[in-house]
Amino acid sequence: MSFGRTLKVAWEGLTLNKVRSVLTMLGVIIGVAAVIVMLAVSSGAEAEIADQINALGPNLVMVMPSFSRGGLGGGQGGPPGLSYDDIEAIAHDVTGINGVAAEQTTIQTVSGGGTTLESISIVGTTAGLPEVREYAVAEGRFLSEEDNARTNRVAVLGYSVAQELFADQSPVGQKIKIGSTQFTVIGVMKEKGVVGTTDYDGRVYIPITVLFKKYTSSRLGGDKVRLAYVSAESKDTMDSVMSQLTTLLSQRHDVDPAAPDFNLMTQDSIIDTAASTTETFRDLLAWVAAVSLLVGGIGIMNIMLVSVTERTREIGLRQALGARPRDVQLQFLLEAVTLSLAGGLVGVLLGVGGSRLFNAVGSMRTELVPASIPLAFVAAAAVGIFFGYYPATKAAQLDPIEALRRE
Repeated sequence: MSFGRTLKVAWEGLTLNKVRSVLTMLGVIIGVAAVIVMLAVSSGAEAEIADQINALGPNLVMVMPSFSRGGLGGGQGGPPGLSYDDIEAIAHDVTGINGVAAEQTTIQTVSGGGTTLESISIVGTTAGLPEVREYAVAEGRFLSEEDNARTNRVAVLGYSVAQELFADQSPVGQKIKIGSTQFTVIGVMKEKGVVGTTDYDGRVYIPITVLFKKYTSSRLGGDKVRLAYVSAESKDTMDSVMSQLTTLLSQRHDVDPAAPDFNLMTQDSIIDTAASTTETFRDLLAWVAAVSLLVGGIGIMNIMLVSVTERTREIGLRQALGARPRDVQLQFLLEAVTLSLAGGLVGVLLGVGGSRLFNAVGSMRTELVPASIPLAFVAAAAVGIFFGYYPATKAAQLDPIEALRRE
């Protein structure tokens, strides 16, 4: 019997009971759709993390004190941690950079315009922050080097802080209190939103020297910097900048460069670390999808075995009329593969549509992975062949005489 004729007989066998065929395909449909959607969710999560990290600014090297047994950045004899003097040394001695910015933070109450805001993040920083972090000023100006040198009590408000304190009035020139200290507002930052876990619009920026003087206990290190951003001129100069930073800070802190009391991180290294975390998440999702396909395959095998039992007399009649065992085997194998591929096609349509729908109306970002579509089809075909082989072989092994005797 020709392949085309066998395929036609297999299709007729499936259409005899359309409802059962559709219900049998459901497991494969769900499994294939799950593969596509879950890969899209994983890819979207990775892309979201990468975008948030890259939003920090271009070609950044982040310098921070390390935690050691001797405490925060405890060195072998040099000053522990990262100091404000280190930042000035980096700006002066390291070549191939566009700028340097330092950050130290505290939490304070901010009042102004008749409104009081609790638990506001106060960021002590330097003049290079807008350039290094690509964070523009909407009104007024940002902090200057002179503000830090003279410890001027001036402040730049994040967008939402300015709105909450002064509503439609211009904050520039207004007085605010941070804790018990009065400041003059000199600028408002452009709206930036939340990046990662940081709400940039809910911050207030002041000279880092003022933060050291007014809000940092000398017992905890009055001029210690939590984080420094160094912006390299290009990707090509990143390695050179990191090498210079390691040499400079190791000399200043009198520590072994092989065991420094500071850490250097780039955006790529953070993305790689995040990717390793999402890889575990992706593996978990893949197992969930695999289980769905496994359940669908078991459903196909179960129905095909029932079909063989129900159609025993038909099988005997076909063999009596000249059908070879391999023709019978091919017929039932084609039925199983057709069920799985049809379920795979519907699953692909649902998976692609579901991925786009989640991205459009949900809070979770998804990015369709093109390779997931052929992967889903291959998985569906493999399920049909694997779980359809045993029922097809059982049908082919039926004795024609015994089959014809069945009621």
